[in-house]
Amino acid sequence: MNFEFTEIDRMFVDAVRRFAQEKLAAGALERAHSTEYPVEVAGMLASQGLLGIAFDSDDGGGGGTLLQSVLAIQEVALACPKSADIVQAGNFGPIRTFVQYATPEQKERFLPDLLAGRSLIALGMSEPDAGSAVTELKTSAVRDGDEVIINGSKVFSTHSPHANLFLIYVRFGPGVNGIGSVLVERGSVGFEVGSPSEFMSGEQWSQLYFDNCRIPAKNILLGEGGFKKQISGFNVERLGNASRALALGRYCFNTARDHASDRKQFGRRLCEFQGIQWKFAEMTLKLESAQLLLYKAAMEGITGLPSAQSTAVAKLACNTAAWEVANEALQVMGAMGYSKEILVEYCLRRIRGWMIAGGSLEILKNRIAEGVFGESFPQRLRSET
Repeated sequence: MNFEFTEIDRMFVDAVRRFAQEKLAAGALERAHSTEYPVEVAGMLASQGLLGIAFDSDDGGGGGTLLQSVLAIQEVALACPKSADIVQAGNFGPIRTFVQYATPEQKERFLPDLLAGRSLIALGMSEPDAGSAVTELKTSAVRDGDEVIINGSKVFSTHSPHANLFLIYVRFGPGVNGIGSVLVERGSVGFEVGSPSEFMSGEQWSQLYFDNCRIPAKNILLGEGGFKKQISGFNVERLGNASRALALGRYCFNTARDHASDRKQFGRRLCEFQGIQWKFAEMTLKLESAQLLLYKAAMEGITGLPSAQSTAVAKLACNTAAWEVANEALQVMGAMGYSKEILVEYCLRRIRGWMIAGGSLEILKNRIAEGVFGESFPQRLRSET
């Protein structure tokens, strides 16, 4: 496979890099430690065409590629790690599932504000008793004329304290074929967004409560039998996760490299010690190896959706490499790396969360093994006969 970028891709990267360094780098530390969603940055990114990069132009998108979406996340993250969250939210995750399956009327109602950075969509998938085993979800949806009544709750929803629109996995009936999804607007009667809780990374989430919540039936995104369609979009979502993780690992690498080039101990710069040199050699190997796997998966998206196998391998590689590199970068920088005066410790905490979100490393390994052997290995206990 040829990993040379096209001239268009090179121009795109250069433009995003200039914008990110000029407009986003200066406020990176403050944004990282703020719990507020950076609405002004979202507007700036939208004005640069960095939301909906790979969506069809008929939908208001840029008509670009998945690779360009990955490249945009990387370049923005290298200037301002938190701002990369906005690029991810505007290209991957629930917005991509929405664009792929929404009706023309649904797109007309919600998509313009989402792509302009004026609105934000969150995913409600995990529940108190249904995490990796998402098919065990209990949140119910019952049709009642031209309305749908929802009951249940969701947890660990990214962006939930700030979102205006929620894509909620629901159960219309029993079994996997009974699972679908609906769109719930903030403020809907019977829908409550709980008080914010906080992850180790400082990122906030709110529990979502549905108590006889009534929404229009026209807000059904995928009805009965829709689970396999919406979960297939999760393969692409993993590219957004992998891109941010690897980019933050590289941010830590760059910061530690500059530190090792300037910092002196025992009369020598840190980079002159062999032990430090070996750390950077090993970090480079990990970053470059994972980067190629990420590009491979993203390039599959040029002619269609990337395979579940490629995205699982890419996410596993990027999560693992990013964590190990960020941890070593912090070690190289010592107390300064551990300090909140710079963003290495922040990046380390964010990367750790992505090793759980979007498919834990263990789930990814199960998925990869299924691809290796060409068969499914159910994790549930088999009923005794």
